[in-house]
Amino acid sequence: MTNTLYHGVYFSELLFHAASMTEAQGRRLILADGKHSAQEEREAIQYLLDLRCDGIIIYPRFLSVDEIDDIIQQQQQPVLVINRRLRRNSSHCVYCDQKSASQQAVEKLIARGHRDIAFITGSLDSPTGIERLSGYKDALTKHGIAIRDELIVEGKWTPATGAAGVDMLRERQVSFSALVASNDDMAVGAIKQLHAHGVSVPQQVSVIGFDDIALAPYMIPALSSVRIPVTEMIKETHQPAYFLCSMAVTSSINKPSQASLSSAIR
Repeated sequence: MTNTLYHGVYFSELLFHAASMTEAQGRRLILADGKHSAQEEREAIQYLLDLRCDGIIIYPRFLSVDEIDDIIQQQQQPVLVINRRLRRNSSHCVYCDQKSASQQAVEKLIARGHRDIAFITGSLDSPTGIERLSGYKDALTKHGIAIRDELIVEGKWTPATGAAGVDMLRERQVSFSALVASNDDMAVGAIKQLHAHGVSVPQQVSVIGFDDIALAPYMIPALSSVRIPVTEMIKETHQPAYFLCSMAVTSSINKPSQASLSSAIR
C-alpha cells in the first residue's frame, strides 16, 4: 500500500471493514506497507509470509498481474487479491470493473446532453487511475464524441489536485459543461475551485466523482458519485473458510471464487 492509505477515505473504509470482520472472528489484522514501488510491495508480502500468517490479502499497485499469479502459485498460504483481475488464479481475486464504472458515469452525462466533458484522472501509475481514464475515453468513442486531450488533466487523488485541475482547464481556455473526477476528494476540490471562478455547480457545470464518500450527500449541492463496493469486496475475501483465521493485509498506492462486483451511481 502507499502512504495515501492512511488518510484516503476509500482506504480508510476498506481497512475499517477488514479490521472489523477480522476482529469479529477473534483474529488479528496485521498491516504491511508496500509503499511506492514493486520491490517494496514484494518486501511487504515477504514480510507477511515470514510471519507465517494464515492468510494474506493484497491490494497491489505496482506488481504486474503475472507476478501476482506467480506469488499465489508459489505459496502454501492462501493469498487473495483485491481490485486486480488475475489471469491464472481467477479464484483468488475480488475486483470492481473500474473501467466500466467510469464509462457508465460518462454515459450518464452524455444521456443528459453533455458533449464537452472534462476529466481529472487519478495517479496514472495506478491501475485504477488508468482504468477510469480508459472508461472515460471508451464512453466518448462509443457515442461518437472526439477525445480532446485538452479536456484531460492529471490529478493525484487529493482535493488540492482537483482544484489545480480546474485551474489548468481554465488556463487552457477550454469550455466544458461537465467534469468527471476520478475520486470524490478531487471532485470536492474541483467544485470549490469552480465556485472560486464564479462557475455554478450544477447549473453551469455538472460534476461526478467516485467512491461515494460519507460527506458527498451533505455537500451543497450534493455530490453525484460512483459508489465502489468496498465493503462487499472485503466481505468476499472473508467468506472462504480458510480465511476465518489470522488475516494480513498488504496494499500499495483504487475470492476463492472470482468475484466481480458492480458499482452504482448516486
